[in-house]
Order: sequence, then structure tokens, then C-alpha cells
Amino acid sequence: MTQPAEPQTIATRDSVLGEGMQIRRALPARQKRTVGAWCFLDHFGPLDVTEGKGLRVGPHPHIGLQTFTWPIAGEILHRDSLGYEQIIRPGQVNLMTAGRGIAHSEESPVERSPLIHGAQLWIALPESHRHIEPAFEHHPAVPTFERDGMRVTVMTGELLGERSPVRLYTPSIGLEVLSTDGGEIQLPLRPDFEHAVLMLDAAAQIDGEALAIGTLLYLPAGRDRINIRSIGPMRLLLIGGEPFPEEPLLWWNFVARTKEEITQATRDWNAGVGFGEVHGYDGERLPAPPPPWMS
Repeated sequence: MTQPAEPQTIATRDSVLGEGMQIRRALPARQKRTVGAWCFLDHFGPLDVTEGKGLRVGPHPHIGLQTFTWPIAGEILHRDSLGYEQIIRPGQVNLMTAGRGIAHSEESPVERSPLIHGAQLWIALPESHRHIEPAFEHHPAVPTFERDGMRVTVMTGELLGERSPVRLYTPSIGLEVLSTDGGEIQLPLRPDFEHAVLMLDAAAQIDGEALAIGTLLYLPAGRDRINIRSIGPMRLLLIGGEPFPEEPLLWWNFVARTKEEITQATRDWNAGVGFGEVHGYDGERLPAPPPPWMS
């Protein structure tokens, strides 16, 4: 049997989300652009939002992707151009399918917890679904089970008989693994999937390799299991999927295949056409920066 390729560690890089929130960006990275269809992964917080207005990301557009919001502390208020207004809390999922085009905003609600912490992920839509009608889903709960003293949440996909209701368009897995006292767990993996692990809290050993906040561990296809060990409380994300057959092109909040598509989306958004309006956000919409090839 062929041995799986060696794992690869990738440092996250600091960036800014919305109006001044510092985040750690794990995907896309120079070394790895996608993990399955997962094409974007931000780890935000924990951040004290008792002062000021907290998280504020003004209305902005998306094409060609699904956004997946996973808070582990605090609340986020979502508004979009389809008219949805939804607060998401820890353990819940907001899934927004951009398809041919949608706009939304995200902010901390007026009544909120003192801390905000979580992850924002994007899933690239395959060619067959890139131009579908936009949609929004809120899932108040996803499956969770206890095993070997750890709690595993099946955010997307299926594991050990538990299936997430979140609707994606490519085979994938998304898990949160939480330990409150430390321990060791072994979970099955699909060998035809590539995977990645990102720590959200504390540190752990993944297949014997130490992993802390600020590093993404990429696991190439070929593995049929993963071993996670912690000596104390910890929380991590495990994502994976079939290697994406296409090379998505990312610019700002757009996922496309050609520069022409990005150019057109940029012009449409800045001209105020094609994406609808987000109502209720008490701030300015975000202008789309021109890509480097636009004159």
C-alpha cells in the first residue's frame, strides 16, 4: 500500500476584517489554495466587544461560493440582499449560497455577549453550480456526539453515522473537535479526501505533531484515520474534501474562473447593479477594489 504524503504546516497570516477586527487567515495560502472545495478560512477573535459597536462588516458582494459562519463565542447578525435577517449563536450555522450573486453584511447585535470568537469559511461552488440562484439557510443545530472524552460536531458531511443537514455541492467534511479536560481520540478519514486542521483554542498533537494557534496542518489524500491528543482543554477545526478539480480564481469577495468574471463583478457592484440591496445596516457599503489587471 502506498504511504500517504507527509503533512505540511502552513503559518496563518494576520489580516483585518471589516472595521478593524484582526483575524488569522489560514486559506488561501501561497503553499495551498484550497482543501477540497474549502477555499477560504479565517479565525477571528477572541475579541472583547463590550466597547464600541463590535464586529462590523458593511454590505459587500459574493459570487461563485458558499459562506459558512461558525461562531464559538458571541453572536453575529447577518443581513442579505434576499431580505434575510438572522442572528447566529455558538453551535449554529449560517450558510449563504452566492451563486450568480448576493450581497450581505455582518455585525454584532446591540444586545451581545462580551466576547466574539469563531471561524468564517468559504466553499467554492463547482462549475455545475457556480451560477445558481442565491440562497440562505440557518441551521439552529448540527449533529454532535461524545467519544473518548471529546465532543465532535459534524458541521458538514457525515461521520460515524451522523450527517449534517448543511447542503453543499461537493463531497466534504467539516468537524469541530472539543476537549475540556484533555484526552486522545482517533477518527476515521476518507482516503480520497485531503484534509486540514486548524486550532481555534490552545494546542494539541495531530498524529504526533504539535499544533498550536497560528498554524494550519495540511494532510494530503491517502489517510484513513487521524489521531488527536491534548493534555488539556482545546478546540480545533478539521476540514476536508475531494481535491477540487478546477482552479478557482479569488479576488476580494469573488470566486470565479476568469479575470473577465472578476472584472465584471467588480464593475457591477461598484455601479450598484446585479446584487440587490442590503437593508438595515447603519453604515456604508464596501466598495470593490479593482483587481490589478483592471485599467
